[in-house]
Amino acid sequence: MGIRIGVAGASGYAGGELLRLIAGHPEFELVAATAHSQAGKPVAAVHPHLTGLDLILTETTAEVFADTDLVFLALPHGESGAVAAGLPATAKVVDLGADHRLHDAAAWTRYYGGEHAGAWTYGLPELPGQRELIAGSARVAATGCYAVATTLALAPLLHSGLAEAEDVVVVAASGTSGAGKSAKLHLLGSEVMGDLSPYKVGSHQHVPEIKQATGAASLSFTPVLAPMPRGILATVTAKPTNCDITASVVRAVLADAYGDEPLVHLLPEGAWPHTAAVLGSASAHLQATVDVDSGRIIVVSAIDNLGKGAAAQAVQCANIMFDLPETSGLSVFGVAP
Repeated sequence: MGIRIGVAGASGYAGGELLRLIAGHPEFELVAATAHSQAGKPVAAVHPHLTGLDLILTETTAEVFADTDLVFLALPHGESGAVAAGLPATAKVVDLGADHRLHDAAAWTRYYGGEHAGAWTYGLPELPGQRELIAGSARVAATGCYAVATTLALAPLLHSGLAEAEDVVVVAASGTSGAGKSAKLHLLGSEVMGDLSPYKVGSHQHVPEIKQATGAASLSFTPVLAPMPRGILATVTAKPTNCDITASVVRAVLADAYGDEPLVHLLPEGAWPHTAAVLGSASAHLQATVDVDSGRIIVVSAIDNLGKGAAAQAVQCANIMFDLPETSGLSVFGVAP
């Protein structure tokens, strides 16, 4: 018997990616997978790429997870808190939703609305000291997808004193799977193909999470919907604290922060991140320079929004919680072409 795993919200894109990763994990045993409107259907009927995974989706109740060692919550924002409250105290939980990420209840109300469910340990192992906190926690809040891409690029700049905490600017393009699996008119193929469109301009819900994780004091964030299923490319810019800062200095700070990290890769000088290069992987790719005109620091980050931005990040945290090798069940390498 392996570590018994349950997944709530298994019919969505993040839930399906979780099922795929769990099925290939050397220590995890999938024993329960739940859904809402898709309850009663075999997994393969909802996720055809998981044909051979012999499991029926059930309704989401606490009783379904009574015999699990860990539960992943891949539920819509605002729904994890109630489900988590009914789970066995003996079960560890990783929440892929936003319910338990924010410490500031007022920020939750402003960006999400409704009652704040309380903060859990933040699930980004690459932040200083966070890996140890995750290892000692039974409740972990996995990060938002844009938040991962931005925080990995920005946090070392601010923690090292290389960049100013004020006036951080982020423009990030995401694939359509980031919007979830529910049918929406603006996500139809004929609407998305051949088009780039900004959304939630100046008010995206990941802003307070990024500020909390990085220490940024002000953040202008523009998300862009890109005509691809998955992937995020984030361009992060910040004012340097010293006008003499060069690209090599910025790269040295990133190399120092991530040199020993198995899933964060600073690319060779001159090579820039591509979303295709991280497709299907748990990795993040980074590159940095200094703008020759404005002098601003620029860091570009690429992740798979369903990988390092969601399911793979959650599995990484679960591995740490059970003292397993951190990359167990995860691929460092992308899929190409």
